Order: sequence, then structure tokens, then C-alpha cells
Amino acid sequence: MMNLANHIADRLLQINAIKLNTANPFVWSSGLHSPIYCDNRLILSYPEERKIIVKAMTREASRFEPEAIAGVATAGIAWGAYVAEALELPYCYVRSKPKEHGLRNLIEGTLPKNAKVLVIEDLISTGGSSMVAVNALMDQGYQIAGVLAIFQYGFESAKVRFNEKSIPFESLTNFETLIIRALKAGYISEDEFNRLQSWNIDPKAWSDTYVAS
Repeated sequence: MMNLANHIADRLLQINAIKLNTANPFVWSSGLHSPIYCDNRLILSYPEERKIIVKAMTREASRFEPEAIAGVATAGIAWGAYVAEALELPYCYVRSKPKEHGLRNLIEGTLPKNAKVLVIEDLISTGGSSMVAVNALMDQGYQIAGVLAIFQYGFESAKVRFNEKSIPFESLTNFETLIIRALKAGYISEDEFNRLQSWNIDPKAWSDTYVAS
């Protein structure tokens, strides 16, 4: 898994799907300032990288022995569909909130009753969007095989959320691997590496310090 994590991290950096900037941080939707921005939707534009991700996700997904696949809207929809196609399994996707018109669906698609479902994400940060999907599926009587993502930040809040419901979760690569590979490849300096590590330990404190400076 380590060689895979390294390889995926290298590819994400090469196509600029993950951007690192400690001097001029990005602003997340939560309002926090962050020295990293992950946009795995960009991978879809690169056939070679897309193929590598789909192959890796399919291989890892099979380890969960799922009976169906669910993508998390919106960024996880395409990856979930690719994995479901490769494994020849039923597929649905889960919205963040019910559709505001028509059938007002939260889950789009039909899965076998009580199926064991693997949830596919592009990114795990705090685990909030994943748990919305997990809870929606569980409310409909589905079993949860686990959650699989391309990338995760490794936040403690995500671990707590998944552990509370005994939901296994994995990612193809992660923040720790990414910054090590970025340092080795010369994308960042030793000082930037240390600042990125500091952010990962406490994103809010890091953001507050940046805003105050």
C-alpha cells in the first residue's frame, strides 16, 4: 500500500490536483485558511492518471467485498460509477441533501435490499460528507462495508466520526505521504514542510495565527 500511496501522491502533485502554498493560503468553504487545496475532480481531465486511480480504487474496493457501490455527491459520483462498472455491481449516489423538486430523493438509484455498500469519496477531510451518505444509506436498511477515498488529511475528527459507528475507511494516499513526496521532489522546502505539518496538527489554530499575522 505504501508504494501505491507514494505513486498516487506523485501523480496528484504532477497534475496540480493538490496545491500547496504556505505563504498565501487558500480559504476553505468553512472560512479556514489552509496551505493545501485538494481538487481531485481535476484528475478526470487526465486519461492516464484517471486510469491509474480507477484501477487502484477498484483493487482496493474489492477488498471490502461489497455488494453495491455508492458515490458521494458531487465529486465522488464519477469515481463510484467507475468502480461499480469495473466490479459489475449495482450503483447509486447520495446527495448532501434531498433534491428540492421532483421526487426529492436523497439517494439516487436503486440497490438490492439490505445490500452491503461501499461508499466512494474523492476526499476525506473531517468525514462529515461521508457520514451524511453513510447515515442516509443505513436509514434505508443498507449495510456499510466501509468508505474508500482517493485522498485524506488524516484529521482526528474524521477518525472519531468513523470509529463511533465502527465504519472502516481507507484512502489511496494521504496528507503525510503527500508532503514527504512533495519535499523529496522539491515542490516545497524544509520550512514549508514543517509549516504544513503544523497545520495538519491543528488547522484552526494555524488559520487563526495566519489571519492574526
